Amino acid sequence: MEIPTIVLPEPLVIPEQTIPLPKADLPSYKPIVVPPNNLESPEGVEMETEEKEDPGMQKINIPIVNVKVPVPEQEILITAGTTAAVSVAATLTATTAFKWAVKVLKPIIKTAIGKIWTTKKKENG
Repeated sequence: MEIPTIVLPEPLVIPEQTIPLPKADLPSYKPIVVPPNNLESPEGVEMETEEKEDPGMQKINIPIVNVKVPVPEQEILITAGTTAAVSVAATLTATTAFKWAVKVLKPIIKTAIGKIWTTKKKENG
């Protein structure tokens, strides 16, 4: 008995693909000269120091300990106080409304669940 053979055609010639290497433009920068943080003035020269006041902050002097305490502007204090008052009022109102709703709806829900329970018992037998 002879084993059958299959004659296969020659494979197609596929040209080789060449992928060029990528090129990158490296960024360049001009170095910035930063003075050291321990820079001091030479001896005999006094630095001019000015205390700059922050225009948005007022300072109140506490006379007993002689300390200045920063206080925000009036607009900021009014906004913060109003926001706090509104949030407290909303919380108290919501709490009262929720307690009232629970008090009113609890008997209704209990009655409905009881009726459903009894009808289920009657159906099951």
